[in-house]
Order: sequence, then C-alpha cells, then structure tokens
Amino acid sequence: MIVPMLKYTFLVFHREYEDFLIELNRLGLVHIAERGLEPSETTTKKVAELNRYERAIGFLQKRENETAVKPTLYSAPEILDDLTEKQTKLEELEARLESLLKAAQMALPWGNFSPELIGQLKSEGIQLQFFQSPKNKYQDLVLKNLPVVTISETGGQVLYVYIKQNKVDFDLDAEELQLPPLPYAAIQIQISETAEQIKAINETLDSYANNSVYLLEEEKTTLIRSLEFDKVIRNTNKEAEDKLMVLEGWVPHTKTPALNQFLKESDAVYYSRKAKPDDKIPVLLKNNRFSKLFEPIGSMFSLPDYAELDLTVFFAPFFMLFFGFCLGDAGYGLLFVIGAGSYKLKAKPEFNPYLSLIQLLGGATILFGAISGTFFGINLIETNFALTDQVRHLFLDPNKMFNLSLILGGIQIIFGLFIKAANQTKQFGLSYALSTYGWLIILIGSIAYELLSGAGIIPKNKSILYGVIALGGFFVLFFSDPGVNVFARIGKGVWDVYSTVTGIFGDLLSYIRLFALGLSSAILGFVINDIGLQILGSSKLLGPVFFVVFLLLGHTLNILISSLGSFVHPMRLTFVEFYKNAGFKGGGEEYKPFGRMKDE
Repeated sequence: MIVPMLKYTFLVFHREYEDFLIELNRLGLVHIAERGLEPSETTTKKVAELNRYERAIGFLQKRENETAVKPTLYSAPEILDDLTEKQTKLEELEARLESLLKAAQMALPWGNFSPELIGQLKSEGIQLQFFQSPKNKYQDLVLKNLPVVTISETGGQVLYVYIKQNKVDFDLDAEELQLPPLPYAAIQIQISETAEQIKAINETLDSYANNSVYLLEEEKTTLIRSLEFDKVIRNTNKEAEDKLMVLEGWVPHTKTPALNQFLKESDAVYYSRKAKPDDKIPVLLKNNRFSKLFEPIGSMFSLPDYAELDLTVFFAPFFMLFFGFCLGDAGYGLLFVIGAGSYKLKAKPEFNPYLSLIQLLGGATILFGAISGTFFGINLIETNFALTDQVRHLFLDPNKMFNLSLILGGIQIIFGLFIKAANQTKQFGLSYALSTYGWLIILIGSIAYELLSGAGIIPKNKSILYGVIALGGFFVLFFSDPGVNVFARIGKGVWDVYSTVTGIFGDLLSYIRLFALGLSSAILGFVINDIGLQILGSSKLLGPVFFVVFLLLGHTLNILISSLGSFVHPMRLTFVEFYKNAGFKGGGEEYKPFGRMKDE
C-alpha cells in the first residue's frame, strides 16, 4: 500500500533557520518539496566532486590487498588528488609498457646493434640496408659474393644486412625492412624501468585500498549532507525582505507525531494539509512481510503514482507462481530453499530479504515440479518409481500444463481488470469504472455460463449468455468516457471493444511462455540425465566419476540458464500484460527524507 502523505509548510525566522534545518536533518522525516530551480555553480562542483569520490571508492574496493603497506597521506582530499594523479600515470605507463613489449618483440630478431655505430658508418660513406628473404634466395646472394651478413634466421626467413659502399647499388629483389629505433637490450631496460614504476604506483594504490577507503567514504557522506543542505536552501522561499524562511515538504502520516512534537518545542510556525490531486507527491510503500520481498522487483519498472494503488501485493503471488512454473523442477527448487536457508546463517542482515525471496521462488518451483512430475530432470510420470506409484495419476502431462498456463494467464488478466476498476473508482469516481466493470461482466459471465451449463446446473440457453453480453456491452459502449457526449462515448466504446478484444487474446497467448519455458527446462534436464547414463555405461572404472562430474556441471548450467529465463519472463508478464490490464500508470517519485541516507 501507499502511505498517505501530509504537506507541511514551515515559517522560520532567518536567524533561527540554520539551527532549525540541523534539527530537521537529524529527524530525517521531511521530503523537501522542490521548486524546480537550477542548481548553483557551487552545487554543481560538489556533485562533480562527489562523483570523483564514488569512482575512487569503487576503484579501491576492487584492490583489497592484505600485504599492502600503510599510506603516507591521511587527508581524504589529498588522497583523492594523489589517487587521481596516480590513476592517470598508471594508465600512461601501462600503455607505454604495452608499446615497449611490442617494440621488444620486433627488435628481438635484430639483436643488440648500436645505432651510434650505424650512424658513424653512414657518415663515412658506408650505408647499411636491412632485408628479409627466404633462405634459398639469401643463399643465392651469398654465392654471388655480395656484401651481405646474416643477422638471424626464423622459420625459413633470413634477416640480413646489405653493406652498401661508395654509392655502389645492387637490386637485391628482397623486402627491405626498417631497423628498430632501439636495440633489444635497450628496450628491455626501459621495460624494466616502466614495470618498476607501475609496481610502485600499484603498491601505493593497494595501500589506499586497505587503509583509506573509510576516509573517502566519510568525505563522501559529508558531501552528500552538504548537497542536501544546498537543496533545502535552494528550495526555500525568502519572504518579508529575506527575514522569513518558508519551506515546504512531505511527511508520511505515520511519522507526523514525531515531527509535531519537535515543532511544538521549536519557534517555527507551521501548518499541514492533505495532498491534492495536482500536487507532486512522493511515494512511500508499506507492505506486509511477504509482499515487501517483491518491492525491489516492482521498482525495476516504476513506483506507482501516489493517486493509484500499489500493485506489489497483487503481482507478488503471481510472480512467485510464474517463476515456479517456468523453472518447474522440484529438485532445483529444493536446492534454492536449502541453499538460501543455509546462506542466511552467515549472510549480512541486509541480504536476508533477498534470500527469503529466493526461498519463496524455490518453494513455488517445488510446487510446480511436483505438479508436472519433474525432479532433477527425472520424468516421474514415465519412470517406474515405487514412491510415486500412488500419486502418478495426479501429475499433469504437457497438454494439461499448457492449459494450466492459459488458465493462470486468464485469472491474472481478469484480476488485473478488477484492480483497474478499483483504481478508476478511487481516482475518478464510479462512473469512470463502469466500462471496466462491463468487461468483467462479459468475461466472468461468459465463463460462468460455459461452466455452469456444461455441468448441467443451468440450461444451455444462449439467451442467458446474450443477456450477460448485452448488459456488459451497455456499460462498455455508454461509459467508456463519461466526460464526453453520448455519441463520442459510443465511438470510444466501439474502439474500446476492438482494442480490448484483440488485446486480451494477445495477452492471453503471452502466458504460453510459462509452459514453453517449463518444458524447455525439463527437456534439458532429461537430456543431461540421458547423456550422463551413457557416460556411466561407457567405462566401469572412470564411468561413475565422469557421470557425477557431468551431472553436476550439466544441471548447474541448466539451473543458471533456466533461472534467468524464469525470472525475466514472469517480470515481462507482470510489467506488460498485468500492469496494462490493471491500468497501471506509474511514474511515482520515491520518498527521500532530508537527513536520511539511502542505506539507513
């Protein structure tokens, strides 16, 4: 559910305003109402500095090293500046090292020549040219008594020097090469020097990573607090020749007693009111222990608008069931439940909700694995296990699982229409929800007629069905938009009939993905087991070993791949099919009180 908000307006004398804000920050209850003003240049600089600290902290947290020495700098700004400088230098040195290694590779075949000697020979009229030729061509040059000298030979190719004297030239018919600027030994010295510089910088960075992150985090927190105060000042109105400070903010009604107590003890004048439809109201969700676990999933799409219903409690059971349907293996679900439960014993408290969510998803997977008769890729319907003889007839075959996916989809779509009607009634009034109620009458009435007439409870009289459709159609055609005239309503109603009928059928077919993903997961498990059995029979000695290794590797990969699809596709069904049929608008702004850090 969405917690109701009250809008507070505070009027404070300018000399007392700073103390008032300090206390308001300490309370951490008021979400400041923004006036839409651009941040100042000072604020922009602070944001840039904050980004620097966040990047530095992220960089250092990846470099923890227990052997690192203690740093020589103890001031966060000094550490940040030195860290930035060293990061830049490190990038330059690493690029230089890569270039030197390539140069060394190119210089290696030429040996340790002397560039000075080559230059001296050139000044005396002796010019050296360097070539590469196949060995047989080089031998021809030697037989011709040409002034060539071998330098190195690699892979049938000969590197050699041609000594050109007194401007005597000869066409060697070979590939001329450029001599590297430095000999191999000189490049190796530069590589060693560069590597030492990189090592020294890395030691300093490791020392920062082990001993200085907390300093950077403290400075980051200080900057965040400062930016919060800047935001409050920017959104403060100054009245009565800047003597009176006027600030507006939102407070959940559950937290107003603590704020009112503080305000009574202060000299501030204030008044509060309920939210209005045109207000920009922050959203704070409050759900039960079960639904709260699914709030992170809903927030991936959007928070609800303040005026509409929070759908977390409504999509949570469906999401859990859909995940179990897609994964659909009782053995895999058992691993989720046991694994997450075991990790809870040593995990940090903030991770426990995520582990509880994994256990719930694992429980749903066990349920659908039991329904479809799948356990670690074993098809319990076709396998003769004594333990399952008495319940084998209860397992659902693929055809029944296909029908079940459509039934679950139909239930969620109709449930979404009920929520849409409730949302429309809450936001605009009952008349705006009558069109949606008309569709519910048509859908539920038609389904009820088919079921009851098929069971012989009511006669198979089509006039009953037509009467239900006519009643629902009346609401659809004449209440599609109560705000316009009757002819426009009918026109909109006709369009609503077309779009809804085609949309519902399309949405219903989307739920076939539940069956398809569950079937693919099961088939992969069957194939892994089948190949494993073939490996088991291939060798009496090594067969069992490779059998176990293959099953562990194969089922692990299947769990990882299938779990990803089992999470993504139910999320897609929730955010597209369910949210659309529920009339979800979204776009809500998160409640972020002044003084409350995000991780508090």
